[in-house]
Amino acid sequence: MLSPRAVLPLCLLFAACSSESASNPGSAAATGAGGGATSTSTGAGGAGGAGGGAVAEDVTIPGLTAAHVFWIGWDEGQNARTVDAPVAFPAAEQSYASITLDFTLSCPNDACDPWDRLGSLGLVTGAGTAEEKVIEISRFVTPYGVGATWSADVTDLRPLLTGDATLRVYIDTWVGPGSPYGDGWMVDASFRFTGGKPAKRALANLPIWTLGGIVYGDPARPILEQLPPVDVVVPPGTGSLALRTFVTGHGQGNASNCAEFCKKDHTITANGAPTTATLWRDDCDTTGAPGQQGTWKYPRAGWCPGAITHPWQVELGAEQAGSTLTLSWDVESYDNTCRPDAPVCSGCTLGTGCDYDGGSHTEPNYQLSGLLIAYE
Repeated sequence: MLSPRAVLPLCLLFAACSSESASNPGSAAATGAGGGATSTSTGAGGAGGAGGGAVAEDVTIPGLTAAHVFWIGWDEGQNARTVDAPVAFPAAEQSYASITLDFTLSCPNDACDPWDRLGSLGLVTGAGTAEEKVIEISRFVTPYGVGATWSADVTDLRPLLTGDATLRVYIDTWVGPGSPYGDGWMVDASFRFTGGKPAKRALANLPIWTLGGIVYGDPARPILEQLPPVDVVVPPGTGSLALRTFVTGHGQGNASNCAEFCKKDHTITANGAPTTATLWRDDCDTTGAPGQQGTWKYPRAGWCPGAITHPWQVELGAEQAGSTLTLSWDVESYDNTCRPDAPVCSGCTLGTGCDYDGGSHTEPNYQLSGLLIAYE
């Protein structure tokens, strides 16, 4: 159940909250580590005020080391699709010019999962409580059966990457040790902090939407009912704002082969002002990990197999501190006429009927997360 529209309190933006407040193989659709996409509300977690002090020495912070991600069943010890690890980031008063995430996927026992799987790296707040949230740092899709490595600039996430934290990796894999389809994935992740003053200092990070799925093309489930607008108070000291989002399309065999293989326009609206972009990757043949099998070279809706997902960052300009900013996401209208309850079943692109089968025909959806960045 999605949370109702809510104004997010300032304690979520800064270090002022107390500890109490502070599918089947081959399916591309995934729910993410925390289920459907939600609007954040009181207790969602956040951090701010980092990186404005003395210039620090360069340092590399280990996050995940040979973390084995796999699934062989639902009994205890069999489901490791999500792996957590403690991490100790530099203190807030230390200043860094840049922060780089280095991420590697490798094959346990030379037996990687042969399928492209949605994956995410995030920070956990309120771990093990009813208020648990995962703030997405990076998103990726695994290669077809080979390893991969990449790096990403996460300098603007310095307010989050501060002090003791819990790092979480999630991969939508359904294989593991003993499976004829592979042993899953090994994950390594670290953060390179380079001392200095950043070109543009982020003073606060605020999660707006946590990672989850938005069903696309079902008239009974309008986008804005699944993901209502969010109101947030602009923190003091803010000079400008940006919304950092990850949006990727999944599901196949539907009308127009949505949402994995259909090109659509997406819109972020801030206080009534829309920004529209077409989120489409046609560089998979050059950015995906080499040596894959399958359809890894085909263009897709915002992602490529064996590649990192690039954030869509919308610059929002200046807003008065203390004012309320209303944010929403939408995507161009689409009616999936190849769905189980369609009045007339038509448009199925992969030769199936209208029922979803977990393989050649999966429900079209977008996986979405959003983080508001306040710069000084």
